Amino acid sequence: MSARSAYSRTGMVTSPHALATQTGVDVLQAGGNAIEAAIATVATLSVTYPHFCGWGGDVLMLVANAQGTVQSISGIGQAAATLDGYQDTIPTRGPRSALTTAGAADALGQAFEISLNDWGGRRSWGELLAPSIALARDGFEITASERFWLNFRSGERAHMPDIFNAFSEQGKVPPLGSIRKQPQLVRTLETLAERGARDLYEGQLAKRIASGLTAAGSPLTVTDLGRTHAKVETPLAVDYRGGRLLAHPPPTQGLTTLQIMGVLERFDMSGIPQGGADHYHLLVEATKQAFMDRNSYLADPDFADVPVARLLSSSHLDSLASRIHMPHALPWPQPFQTGDTVYVGAVDAAGNAVSLLATVYYDWGSGVMVGDTGLVWHNRGASFSLNPQHPNCLAPGKRPFHTLNPGIYQQNGRTRMVYGTQGADGQPQTLAAVLTRLIDYGMDPLEALAQPRFLLGKTFSDARDSLKLEGDVPLVVRQQLEVRGHSISTVAAHSPLMGHPGAIVIDSDGMRGAHDPRSDGHAIGCA
Repeated sequence: MSARSAYSRTGMVTSPHALATQTGVDVLQAGGNAIEAAIATVATLSVTYPHFCGWGGDVLMLVANAQGTVQSISGIGQAAATLDGYQDTIPTRGPRSALTTAGAADALGQAFEISLNDWGGRRSWGELLAPSIALARDGFEITASERFWLNFRSGERAHMPDIFNAFSEQGKVPPLGSIRKQPQLVRTLETLAERGARDLYEGQLAKRIASGLTAAGSPLTVTDLGRTHAKVETPLAVDYRGGRLLAHPPPTQGLTTLQIMGVLERFDMSGIPQGGADHYHLLVEATKQAFMDRNSYLADPDFADVPVARLLSSSHLDSLASRIHMPHALPWPQPFQTGDTVYVGAVDAAGNAVSLLATVYYDWGSGVMVGDTGLVWHNRGASFSLNPQHPNCLAPGKRPFHTLNPGIYQQNGRTRMVYGTQGADGQPQTLAAVLTRLIDYGMDPLEALAQPRFLLGKTFSDARDSLKLEGDVPLVVRQQLEVRGHSISTVAAHSPLMGHPGAIVIDSDGMRGAHDPRSDGHAIGCA
């Protein structure tokens, strides 16, 4: 392909929106570190990509210092302490779907403290939020992604009137070139900038949020907000091609991505052509094996026994790999998880790195705008089960199973790659495709991200448990996969349903990065 990845020797940021990426690069070029750049970037995305992320959602981060020490920060909100009326169903939209607190602010706040105390950070919290405040106040051009998801949800106006009241113009999706301003959000961001991240949980802003949630009909209270704290932990790891892949511990599906890659480690990819039927078949079958474990075990480890060590053990991965038959596909009807997210990667001149995902779960989250705060509240609690025998069963104070899993790849104790993607159930699948193309096939990041991808299971527009392939997968490959027993359906090439991954690869001569051409963003390197 003619286009190439961004290149720099001194720092880089990737995100799904160009203004957000540039905000992070500006921080790096002013002497800021990767955490500071990531905070500024995701704060900007909370304004420019309100359909996918925001302060009313969750954030998961991996932060790696220049010496290679990695910490995971899990900003996952917990279920309300009082959960009356959820015996029969958990709504996916509306106030009753807003049943978990939002972990984003505390995750970013704790990352800021790591930057300040351990990474020599020099930027103030308020300085990092200032660009997002300016964009919310002065406006920016509405994104193609926002317009797509407003149009896609146009038939669901009755289920999320707040969203269409706030983001449409006289009931219509704004045309291309329209300027988006968010005056209510400005006041909220100014409060966060002045009073710090914990104000969302314990201060003036917490009281406004709790009042708005109660008025809407959510079970969340100001006490629930005050109990919200992100967890800083040691990430999980699995060996891959002479390096180590790192991911978040449960309740995230970081474990699932590591299992898929651990299974692929047991196959010789050098004899498997990239993008051929064998490549897709192996990726899909490894995904199926990992998803069966995921659906049986993944939950909040504070409430359920998640046998992480066994699930990542060599013997178990050997067993999963042995169940894959190259001539035949395993039949597949399994539960589907939806969701939308933004990925941010940042690397600074010193070699510090951040891999981050932020989310409101479904596009537009619960569909609830919280009082006069301008915040879209997420609906991550909709991923709980009501089966009392399931480890992810809903319970007061419990964190739900979480699809987010940003990643880092290290070799010889040094960070060599940061990566992640939007896409819920599709995240491990997309990451498997991207990682094999980057690591096994040595592709340029932009080339790897632009290649056709697959999605196993249901989608927003197709309820069949089929294997979705983008239209630019060659016909002969589709036919060969059908012969093996895959039920194939085709979606448009470069479909927005296939996620928006980003990646930065760090080599001895500098760093190269890209963001999915299916998104509104790209990577930008420091000059």
